[in-house]
Amino acid sequence: MIEALESTKEKILEVKDLRTYFYINDSVVKAVDGLSYHVNKGECVGLVGESACGKSVSSMSVLRLIPYPPGIIEGGEILFKGEDLLQATEKRMREIRGNRIAMVFQEASTSLNPVLTVGRQLSESMELHRGIAKKTARAESIKLLEKVGIPDAKTRIKDYPYQFSGGMQQRIMIAMALSCNPELIIADEPTTALDVTVQAQVLELIASLRSEFNTAVLIITHNLGVVARYVDRVNVMYAGALVETGPTDVIYADPKHPYTIGLLASVPRLDSPRKETMKKIKGLPPNLAQLPPGCPFAPRCDYTMEQCLVKRPVLEEIDENHYRACFLDADKLKS
Repeated sequence: MIEALESTKEKILEVKDLRTYFYINDSVVKAVDGLSYHVNKGECVGLVGESACGKSVSSMSVLRLIPYPPGIIEGGEILFKGEDLLQATEKRMREIRGNRIAMVFQEASTSLNPVLTVGRQLSESMELHRGIAKKTARAESIKLLEKVGIPDAKTRIKDYPYQFSGGMQQRIMIAMALSCNPELIIADEPTTALDVTVQAQVLELIASLRSEFNTAVLIITHNLGVVARYVDRVNVMYAGALVETGPTDVIYADPKHPYTIGLLASVPRLDSPRKETMKKIKGLPPNLAQLPPGCPFAPRCDYTMEQCLVKRPVLEEIDENHYRACFLDADKLKS
């Protein structure tokens, strides 16, 4: 496996051969198994794949939020500006979480504290990490709510999370993520449970704030439309590891892995005939507690060869900044 993907830009985050396992009864669930990727300063990177492929577990691993037991980060490196977070003390991680690396979780309604006002939840991290006075933190909180589009912020700062809609709760989560001017924001399915109009508003908000603050963003999603519009570089994940990675326009124009081709083909198109049958990837993702000895995608792949059943392919560069993990000649793939 390649140790790091080449880049001339400053790397904010480097994940190298990350392995996060869950020990449940007598089985080992390899949720993340040899994952490697990086995020550059000011860049927006997408991490995509089907449900249960390890996307969220990998993001929780970065901040060392994996519940123990049953989860254990078994190995690898997570380098944040050169510092290995897996070797950092818990005190050091508390300094980094929410301060230098912020996270927007999937469900805002379950991530916000229901017994604290949104103002208190916003100001708390600023008081803790930035050391500013309570009055100043409150004023900053109002500005943040205004910046993310919450109307009448001076009044609503006294409200509790249940008094806001789902879209507004997600905006509050983004405001909390920005409260300490982090260098990296991890957005884990930031538009879950939101209607399409609010989804667009939230994503445009993240994009504009990224541009304003030059903050790097890692978006975790299964929505390929989101990736196409907002992401600079896309990582395609399957069974706990990357199968393809490269610039978004390159991946969408000329995918080089059967799984990526299947994902893109399964997206409905407006220019398709009305009666055309929607395409799908056959079968189901593998049981991460019983992974096959070879390529995890082999049982679902139309191009499976003998070596695919016994050996797992590794990421190899097939074009500039474009990598894939597949034994098949790229020219034989049909997009």
